[in-house]
Amino acid sequence: MSRSAAALADPVVWHDVECGGYAADLPLWRELAGVAGGPILELGAGTGRVALDLAGRGFEVIALDSDPLLLQTLAARARERGVRVRTAVADARTFELSGPRAALAIAPMQVVQLMGGADGRRRLLSRARAHLRRRGILALAVADPLEGMPADEASPPVPDVTERDGWVFSSTPFALRAGEGEIAIDRLRQTVSPEGTLEESMASITLDSVSAAELEAAGAELGFRALPRHSVEAVGDYVGSTVVLLEAT
Repeated sequence: MSRSAAALADPVVWHDVECGGYAADLPLWRELAGVAGGPILELGAGTGRVALDLAGRGFEVIALDSDPLLLQTLAARARERGVRVRTAVADARTFELSGPRAALAIAPMQVVQLMGGADGRRRLLSRARAHLRRRGILALAVADPLEGMPADEASPPVPDVTERDGWVFSSTPFALRAGEGEIAIDRLRQTVSPEGTLEESMASITLDSVSAAELEAAGAELGFRALPRHSVEAVGDYVGSTVVLLEAT
């Protein structure tokens, strides 16, 4: 396999390209962490965009993700920065962690919309509830990539592009497809080597279509109380999101 082809199959590369540059929500997670204290549990932590930011500010962070390669990268970056983050490879719908319960659990960047439907979301809420202390907070970011428009009228955002060691990585969302209870985002991923060799592949991500009110209703059935919502404004090519806050009763 060529180095370009290997890069196309590397989840760390594409997580960084497609998610790593987003920072509009960081002030909110910092604010919530400052109020809650710790420990803080991040669901879908990836390569550490949020977890490393919070750990660098002195918070105790537990980073959970189902992909061990992403968490290996997070752990290496934590060591490079001289911060401590506990990592846990697990599915957000089934995880079981030892240790003190969290004061705050967060699911940034629409992680809650990657659970494969209502049952998956309910299981995530249930596991988060089991790992939160009384009056602990679960914060869930939810967004509509179509921003209320019909799928055939919505314009996909411009490419996410990163350059690393002379290599250029580009991920272009080129189609949004609305289905029953879900929205699929199709992407063209391309790598260009320092010598100019181009290789490309296709990738799709499917988000559940779910509203803040639906999450709050599901939470109420599982021992949560809805608190006032927060919002993250749209910035550049990133859509805005509503952040649902659920307090464990």
